[in-house]
Amino acid sequence: MTYTVQKLAELAGVSKRTLRYYNQIGLLHPAEINASGYRIYTEKEVDLLQQILFFRELDLDLDTIKSIIYSPDFDRKKALEEHRDSLLDKQEHIRMLLGNVEKSIQAIERKVEMTDSEKFIGFKEEKIAENETNYGEEIREVYGKEAVEASNAKFRGLTEEQYRKMEAVEQRLFEKLKSAMQAGDPTGPEALQIAELHREWLEFTWPAYSKEAHAGLADMYVQDERFKAYYENNIQEGAAQFLRDSIQHYTKL
Repeated sequence: MTYTVQKLAELAGVSKRTLRYYNQIGLLHPAEINASGYRIYTEKEVDLLQQILFFRELDLDLDTIKSIIYSPDFDRKKALEEHRDSLLDKQEHIRMLLGNVEKSIQAIERKVEMTDSEKFIGFKEEKIAENETNYGEEIREVYGKEAVEASNAKFRGLTEEQYRKMEAVEQRLFEKLKSAMQAGDPTGPEALQIAELHREWLEFTWPAYSKEAHAGLADMYVQDERFKAYYENNIQEGAAQFLRDSIQHYTKL
């Protein structure tokens, strides 16, 4: 079956302008342009558009999508399987969050009693969902899916006491980092304490620690504006860079 721009736009739920733009940037070309000047798309282009829209749902930019789907190693079946797994992960997060929200509503209406433990489980799922939305793609690229899922599983397994300890360690890290920045030496004794505290904080959720992974994460704090903003908003400007330098020095010892 073949489609014009208008028919394909209606089928896929996108605008004709979007399809024209995809053609313009070399992301999705029509199979042919007929004698009347209409762009014609076949099943091959429909499948390709489906994959493009799947990747867009994962928040990949168009340049990245183009490099993936036109790579000689691109495997559409594998890409679809990975997309399915990602959606299933999100579905499970949403299912647990919905269940927790529903029970919270029922508790307010005095239909059920909700234990503190159940409230805490819901809170942890919200944190995981938030981190997945903000950083999931990046950390999977760096550490791989299995490592991220293992980290999420360890976080889910934290008791409320362990989580409070994790929060306390991070707060001490913030305080020490601010103090060390005044001294201005990311290789000094106080800066090494920062790196140690950061390692302690990571080990609440990391299945296994390695200096290489620690240094790699520290680089992301500087390279990715979202990570950088987290530390600079909580401490002060330059905090992410100082922390990265301290960790880099620590991991080389």
